[in-house]
Amino acid sequence: MRYSQMFIPTLKEAPADAQVPSHKLLVRAGFIRQLSAGIYSVLPLAQRSLNKIQAIIRDEMNAIGGQEFHLPALSPRELWEESGRWTGMGENMFRLKDRKGADLCLAMTHEEVFTAIARGEVRSYKQLPQFWYQIQTKFRDEPRPKSGLLRVRQFTMKDSYSFDFDWEGLDRSYEAHRHAYERIFERCGLTFVQVDADTGAMGGKASTEFMVKTDAGEDLIAFNVESGYAANVEKATSVIPAEEDETGPEKPEKFPTPGVRTIEDLEQPPFEVSAKRQIKTLVYMVNGNLVLALLRGDHELVEAKLAAAAGSTDHRPAHPEEIRSALGALPGSLGAVGVRGLKILADHALQGRTNMVTGANEDGFHLRGVVPGRDFTPEWVDLRLVKEGELDPKGQRPLQVAKALELGHIFKLGLRYSQTMGATVLGPDGKESPIVMGSYGIGVERILAASVELHHDDDGILWPMSIAPFQVALLPLQPNDPQVKETTEKLYQQLTAAGVEVLLDDRDERPGVKFKDADLIGLPVRVAVGKKALAQGKVEWKKRDSKEIELKSLDDLQREFAVLGALAGRGR
Repeated sequence: MRYSQMFIPTLKEAPADAQVPSHKLLVRAGFIRQLSAGIYSVLPLAQRSLNKIQAIIRDEMNAIGGQEFHLPALSPRELWEESGRWTGMGENMFRLKDRKGADLCLAMTHEEVFTAIARGEVRSYKQLPQFWYQIQTKFRDEPRPKSGLLRVRQFTMKDSYSFDFDWEGLDRSYEAHRHAYERIFERCGLTFVQVDADTGAMGGKASTEFMVKTDAGEDLIAFNVESGYAANVEKATSVIPAEEDETGPEKPEKFPTPGVRTIEDLEQPPFEVSAKRQIKTLVYMVNGNLVLALLRGDHELVEAKLAAAAGSTDHRPAHPEEIRSALGALPGSLGAVGVRGLKILADHALQGRTNMVTGANEDGFHLRGVVPGRDFTPEWVDLRLVKEGELDPKGQRPLQVAKALELGHIFKLGLRYSQTMGATVLGPDGKESPIVMGSYGIGVERILAASVELHHDDDGILWPMSIAPFQVALLPLQPNDPQVKETTEKLYQQLTAAGVEVLLDDRDERPGVKFKDADLIGLPVRVAVGKKALAQGKVEWKKRDSKEIELKSLDDLQREFAVLGALAGRGR
């Protein structure tokens, strides 16, 4: 392709609101343009790369027996009510009414539609397993769109679904998808890590996220390379040292704490109660009921853990008036002692503790000498956020915590949708049995953005060969010189014949402009044809990820072209 015939609107400066490298560079290099908050137009260079990513995905999904569908983006309310997710998705779902007043949504994912197809068409266990997938536009009413393609309101997802007769079949399907995902991300040139994750609104019994470690990430993962432990902090657990408590009163003892509203206030004189000796009491409205969440004073709550422990489909922090009505006090003086009729969830770090301090459910008063399990009876669960340096539960080695970007997420849905939506098959005994399902997603544009996050320098993008919009940037440095023009055209034809995708920069621009744009766009190889090198029968050859410029003869280039053509053909 000739540069003069392509639409490549490069910019010298990044947009003022661009914070992460992928946002800055994809805009500057002419790959994307913002239409409105969280909505982007994909320009020709980006579309070429996205087509390659999708081809890799299709290749690997087909290799494990996947069958491609294309389902409607619009879904009726009734289908989502069957699964219970019409309300469970909350404000993240785009909802609308048609001209007749019927409720519809723009699908964020397609579990319901695929399950409806399966229940209507799959009758016998002999038809299983089935792997169905699509590459389709999804919608999410993201409250804070930012970071370019990383947090958007419209995006492309590869979502696939497995249908099995039993749990052993689901395990096999899950592993088949896991390995397919590994191959997809490896072929896209990404370094990734697999982590245990919360199932969230998707439901199911287990899930794994595929993450890229980058400062642009919106998630935190806790991991130890030596032990092999890795988990999203929404799921991660750790081992912490036991605390030795001082002897306290035989029963809870109330004392005045005027002006105390926070954990930090109680640590100050005259009270001087360490946060490790305090019980933090948080109140949430979960599925319409108040729930108390208790943690050690210096620990933070992970809402995803609370939601999982409470079986939440809808939760939020309780309002002050709801708290006072139920407990008789406001935050700052709350506790679980004496509470009746409310679910109490307590973090494992409080188990076995004595002589703790907590609110007395009377404004301006606290209790000392509190013993969890004696003075109130909670359900013991994991609620806290792990911290760097704590020991991992697998090998008890120090954890690292890092930002990470989610590329894909796979779920063992189990019976989550088949039971609620009545998707069953006849088993070998002639009895109906619910289908056992899995769900598997990949964010297509996220692969594009993640590649830029991992592969860039001060001058621009460094694309992996497999997903670069073109493999070679061919630059005639004096395009009006007859010998340069003739040699460039010859090389262009030879590269194209070898199966290499070439961007020929035929613009009448200074060499410096062409070099800068080539580095910004980031094609893997740059071949520059100039009078000086041609006088020696050579041209300049430079890999984008190297500072070294080589002078190669035209015969040498033929061998390089053959290698590039082979790599391009394999999608590497």
